[in-house]
Amino acid sequence: MHIAVVGLSHRTAPVEIRERLSIPEQTMEASLQALRADDQVLEASILSTCNRLEIYTLLRHPEQGISAVGQFLSQQSGLDLDQLSPHLFTYHHEDAISHLLRVAAGLDSLVLGEGQILSQVKKMVRLGQEHRSVGPILNRLLNQAVSTGKRVRTETNLGTGAVSISSAAVELAQLKVGQARGVDELLPLDQEQVAVVGSGRMARLLLQHLQAKGCRGVVLLNRTAARAEALAADFPGLPVQCRPLDDLDHCLSTCSLVFTSTAAEEPIITGARLEKLNRRSSLMLIDIGVPRNIAADVAGVEGVQAFDVDDLQEVVARNQEARREVAAEAQRLLEEEARLFLEWWDGLEAVPVVNRLRRQLETIREQELQKALSRMGPDLSARERKVVEALSKGIINKILHTPVTNIRSPQPRSQRHAAMRVLEDLFELHDAGEA
Repeated sequence: MHIAVVGLSHRTAPVEIRERLSIPEQTMEASLQALRADDQVLEASILSTCNRLEIYTLLRHPEQGISAVGQFLSQQSGLDLDQLSPHLFTYHHEDAISHLLRVAAGLDSLVLGEGQILSQVKKMVRLGQEHRSVGPILNRLLNQAVSTGKRVRTETNLGTGAVSISSAAVELAQLKVGQARGVDELLPLDQEQVAVVGSGRMARLLLQHLQAKGCRGVVLLNRTAARAEALAADFPGLPVQCRPLDDLDHCLSTCSLVFTSTAAEEPIITGARLEKLNRRSSLMLIDIGVPRNIAADVAGVEGVQAFDVDDLQEVVARNQEARREVAAEAQRLLEEEARLFLEWWDGLEAVPVVNRLRRQLETIREQELQKALSRMGPDLSARERKVVEALSKGIINKILHTPVTNIRSPQPRSQRHAAMRVLEDLFELHDAGEA
């Protein structure tokens, strides 16, 4: 068996590629089933966010398994493997484990230390369990990744003051407003007419950061008015007008700054739509949705500036250097956690030998028990028979406890292999077969 991860992220693929591999929750079950349909894929779990699509697997054979995952990604994206491969990364075993721990801790995020990724990893675990695509190996690894992410945030300052994708988007707006006024600094947004399209988690964070950055009011647009109103109620200090999505054209005509973060699978703002409007001012559009909510052709519309998640790097770079020392501290914790998992994994090598030994001793126990019971005669009560049987089982378990514990304990692989060979030779376990 072999652990591997295949995927792409903001580091390896532009947003136009990532959006073709975005897998919404409503289609996750079908995607997991499609992966597991190949007999090379023993276990599978999918992490799909705005910045990454990663498939964690337990494979029967590395090469055939990776090929099966590649075919799945090709079918999912509609791209030939030749087109897709330059954007993919593949990590095996120790590297795959380390990568997952880095992702859960926020060390591989666009925004170093961002907290939202941990909840997304938790969601991956939940969906894998609900759809029964993960087994004992991935289940242990994924849950350890979650606990590691929590540990990093508890024992280091990596999560303190960390910005999210949403706060980076607000900072990008501040930076561009400053540059438009001839200064290279973050200016308050108190003079901007601001709209937010969407009412999910990202929109909530946008409202939170807009309020903190001096925004005087926001128009909140959503398909479901009740959901927008419920979100607005959580920000009593920020004037929020809730409007249906049908009012989007009006907002695009009157607002100077519009953020979009919806689950729409096709762009809701296009160049053609903007060309038809009688806009009163210049317009800045910041799209943090993947798939994108704003079509690429809006960049050609006069008076419009458009940015997507890949443009956030400009403000993210301002915060990275100060956090590198904390990231190094977190990395040391990750190395410890990776070692613990690998020790557990290495201990699994001994399981087949231990099982063969247990079956051999159990066969001897049952044979000798039947001989003893037959000699005791029919006067033995049912309770006495149970006591004798429990005694025989207890003896076997006591005999096995020390060698099993020792052979599965953390140790160099060569030392464990030597111990396994000794057991196989002493008890003639080589030809015992597997159940």
